[in-house]
Amino acid sequence: MEKKVGIMGGTFNPVHNGHLLLAESARETFGLDEILFMPSGNSYMKDAASILDGETRAHMTELAIEGNPFFRLSRIELERKGPTYTCDTISQLKEQDEDSRYFFIMGADNLFILEKWKDVEYIFQNCVIAAAARGDETDGEIRRRAELLKKRYRADIRLLLERRIDISSLEIRERLRKGQSVRYLLPDSVLAYIAQENLYQQEAQKNG
Repeated sequence: MEKKVGIMGGTFNPVHNGHLLLAESARETFGLDEILFMPSGNSYMKDAASILDGETRAHMTELAIEGNPFFRLSRIELERKGPTYTCDTISQLKEQDEDSRYFFIMGADNLFILEKWKDVEYIFQNCVIAAAARGDETDGEIRRRAELLKKRYRADIRLLLERRIDISSLEIRERLRKGQSVRYLLPDSVLAYIAQENLYQQEAQKNG
């Protein structure tokens, strides 16, 4: 029987409840057998100087998903040298387990920039795109964009529009730098680790 595996990628800087909620919604909606939480390595689309080291982000992710038997940490992007490309990640996963069907979980705002990603045709051909409402686009705009990509690339795109994810890692970092509460935005275990290691507040002190 085909195994359905979700890919939940991101910098996770830090991981938050929005990530967990999106992953659980995708798992339930699409009947996924497991979801791989995959902290990014060197993203070619983000400023590496503003991102915590991979091991710290991986540890926070591990704390966040602890206790959910369907969630698993994957280090393949952290262990890969050079820039992190989604097409390479999917190729590596398929080499390891060619019989699984992969669902790449993302915010629907990414549908509007996906064509700028490396080898986007390969991504569309080798995984299902599971896109959740996020960003400023309306549900109608998201549906129209999904239909365009389906026709242009014969892509399998499935939408999760029932619940809009409004939490962002940037918002959390900014609140931490200002000394504001982030309770209920991220798991208590992650919040305790951030406080213990004085993460993000250190950056505020350096930039102050």
